[in-house]
Amino acid sequence: MWQQTFVGTDRGKFEIFTRGDGEPLCLTHLYSEFNELGAYFADEFTNSFKVILVNLRGVGSPCRVEGMDSLSMEQSVYDLEALRKALGYKKWAFAGHSTGGMLGLKYAILAPEFLTKIMVGGAAASNKYMEHPGSMYCPQSPLNKRMKEILTTLRASKDRDERIKVNVEWSNMSLYFPEKRDVYFKKPSSGKVVSERLDYSYNELPNYDLTSDLLNVDVPTFVYCGIHDAQCPYEFSEEIHSLLKNSRFFKYQYSNHFPFIEEKEEFNLMVRKFKDVCANEWLSKG
Repeated sequence: MWQQTFVGTDRGKFEIFTRGDGEPLCLTHLYSEFNELGAYFADEFTNSFKVILVNLRGVGSPCRVEGMDSLSMEQSVYDLEALRKALGYKKWAFAGHSTGGMLGLKYAILAPEFLTKIMVGGAAASNKYMEHPGSMYCPQSPLNKRMKEILTTLRASKDRDERIKVNVEWSNMSLYFPEKRDVYFKKPSSGKVVSERLDYSYNELPNYDLTSDLLNVDVPTFVYCGIHDAQCPYEFSEEIHSLLKNSRFFKYQYSNHFPFIEEKEEFNLMVRKFKDVCANEWLSKG
């Protein structure tokens, strides 16, 4: 189990869960709520890092939402910075998947001097992925109609069983081998969708474009993606890698959106390589 702590900062009190030893690694997601069960993505780092799994403002913690803009990526970075200071770390690493990865890119733009390195996966540098027919969020995708219905249910339904059912369907759309679901998800975990933050992320999305800013980022960065990713197609992770000065790229041949579940052993090899990267190190662009 992960250890729960409430940490007071100059921007409010935040709920975190910690596990593991070693270099501190901040990990979060833009609209997920975590608990003592941890998260499938976060669990993969606990043998190499001291992982600080963060519930962002308005997510399972007493830190109040002070105007909807306080849920933005920019304000979330400032919240994470306040948390880092309160925990006494001069710097830490960051890892994020999907919108957590997008937040990591924003972090590297706004506060690079406080990051030793970052890992981002299944992400995109702009909102263009929403227009790609390979993404379930694009109207041209055959998955799009059902995807919209699922999101509506997650936003509006108070029925826990119904929310669980559509969440299962959503994750199945994001697996290369959905028939292996029972093997992949046999261990209890956390990471439920928080509708208020999900809604705000969609409001922020029309203006989401970090492509020009990433050209100036030199924080050591690992970028990864499954080549069958149906949420943020593979080419958008390739774009992130191409824009960054100092990155390595890892592709997963038999994964959709969840390489850390679908190709667990290969993912763990990448995490061990990530552990060995030092701040200010220059990486091979291979």
